[in-house]
Amino acid sequence: MYMVTGGAGFVGSHLVRALNERGERDILVVDDLTRGEKFKNLADCQVADYLDKRELFDALESERPRLRAILHQGACTDTLASDGRYLLENNFAFSKRLLRYAQREQVPFVYASSASIYGKQGRFRVDPANERPVNAYGYSKLLFDQYVRAREEELEGTVVGLRYFNVYGPREALKGRMASMVRHIFLQLEREGVARLFEGAEGFADGEQRRDFVHVDDVVAVNLHCAEQPALRGIFNVGSGRSHSFNEVARLIAARLGGGEIQYIPFPEGLEPCYQSFTEADLSGLRAAGYTRDFLSLAEGVERCLSAWAPDLESSQAREERVRESA
Repeated sequence: MYMVTGGAGFVGSHLVRALNERGERDILVVDDLTRGEKFKNLADCQVADYLDKRELFDALESERPRLRAILHQGACTDTLASDGRYLLENNFAFSKRLLRYAQREQVPFVYASSASIYGKQGRFRVDPANERPVNAYGYSKLLFDQYVRAREEELEGTVVGLRYFNVYGPREALKGRMASMVRHIFLQLEREGVARLFEGAEGFADGEQRRDFVHVDDVVAVNLHCAEQPALRGIFNVGSGRSHSFNEVARLIAARLGGGEIQYIPFPEGLEPCYQSFTEADLSGLRAAGYTRDFLSLAEGVERCLSAWAPDLESSQAREERVRESA
């Protein structure tokens, strides 16, 4: 049995679906469905069992399921959250307890960390010298990474932390304001024909802030690769290894939708000091750990998104053929 925490969330539900596509049905989903609409992310998936996160540890002790791997995606993912106690309870204390269980039962443990740990200093190699979070969310993720590092010599089997960069893709509609910029730009262009990007700051021109956008399919592939390794330990970046400006994203989506404008707006008050204007994953650690698969380009990833978000749109090829015929 596989356990996927946060299994009704964005990345978690993609993991469940990917396991289904491999023929796996013996999957335990752990989540909090206080927001009942999250069920939609699992409606096309098959699972063996579901547990509320508050019941998880009692159930593990009483039922002792035989787990093949724990894919730990469950967390408070609101980067603007100000309740530090809530963040540490969900992103640190819960993760510690789950790691201890995984070690006791000798279960591979792969967990979601975050590129927010790097803050604004502009270096993205996994190294304590580069880790300067600028918000409580980033600190909660760093604290667990530090906890794992401090016990590295005593850990057994596979224990892997994955620092996600800017993940985008289908099933993120329920993330609201925490959805990716790719998703926000798509919605703005589709509904209003205008993409609203931030004005220039910190040496970047209007809309030229750059992020490493990584498609969720690649994130899933890295998770499953790591979970299958017999004794892999470490913390690795998960990004495309290439940064793109918000202007590039907007122009790419606008071209696919048949047009659109870009407007530049000021940063909301208080956001700029904790905003990452540039990210780009250093993938050397992940490659050294044996992951050799290529990551999707931004154009490939956006095309997959639009096929899911707006399936009634003509394909690029069909659009080009129609234009040629009418010329």
